[in-house]
Amino acid sequence: MRNRISLFLFFALLTNVAISQTATTLTQKISAELTKHKGYYAVAFSESSSGKTVFINEREFFHAASTMKTPVMIEVFKQANAGKFSLTDSVTLKNEFKSIVDGSLFRLDSLVDSELVLYKRIGKKMVIRDLVYEMITVSSNFATNMLIDLVGAGNVTQSMRELGAKDMKVLRGVEDTKAFEKGLNNTTTAYDLMLIFAKMAQGEIVNQKASKAMIEILLDQKFGTVIPAKLPADVKVAHKTGAFGKVRHDSGIVYLPNGRHYSIVILSRDWEDEKETLELLSDVSKMIYDAVK
Repeated sequence: MRNRISLFLFFALLTNVAISQTATTLTQKISAELTKHKGYYAVAFSESSSGKTVFINEREFFHAASTMKTPVMIEVFKQANAGKFSLTDSVTLKNEFKSIVDGSLFRLDSLVDSELVLYKRIGKKMVIRDLVYEMITVSSNFATNMLIDLVGAGNVTQSMRELGAKDMKVLRGVEDTKAFEKGLNNTTTAYDLMLIFAKMAQGEIVNQKASKAMIEILLDQKFGTVIPAKLPADVKVAHKTGAFGKVRHDSGIVYLPNGRHYSIVILSRDWEDEKETLELLSDVSKMIYDAVK
């Protein structure tokens, strides 16, 4: 019996060593590729079933851009589950929001948003769940600000703390120019985004039903230039992108045909060429996929 236990522990140790060596090699490979390019990058990858991870600058702060819309979605589902409202309730669309600096009013410009439909429906009602869908799948800034007004930016940040995302900050909605000029921006780390997606994949955010519903929305993401860009068609990706100035991000869950999944976050800033950067980031995604498929 003692020999069997010893043999089991021996093989378990060998497995852990092999996983560690694979992760180290992959991290080194990705780091080497990133250092060839101007800019600053962060990567966080975790596959819970194998224990494989890759962490590169995972605790460094980045402007969150539209990746902050995933935490907003989580807060909407959390408050709906608590009975504060129903996802099928409606709210009246208004293009008038308050700056967090002084409470002054500002409006969103449809010309710099990623969708136009909501602007044509101002004054009309829209179902909350439909606003969430627009916020995630086409990254609607209008929908985002409507939902932040509903749930409160401070509540979003507090919920992230409760989930263990200690460094993520959601201070405000989108296009609050006065706040931006004062450096009051939404920020994130690759690690924190990876953490919330890993929990969502396990059904641990709000509850299993809510986690599944949020993943279904993320699976319908319309922008696919980073994580899914170079992956096979039978690989499904539930993700949320982010783009702002010299910032391009992607974050989410990758589902393999064999039933396995992993969480991945790729953040970037201060690069020179957008096309080259998107190529680089999608290469990083493919490198991770090739290592775990």
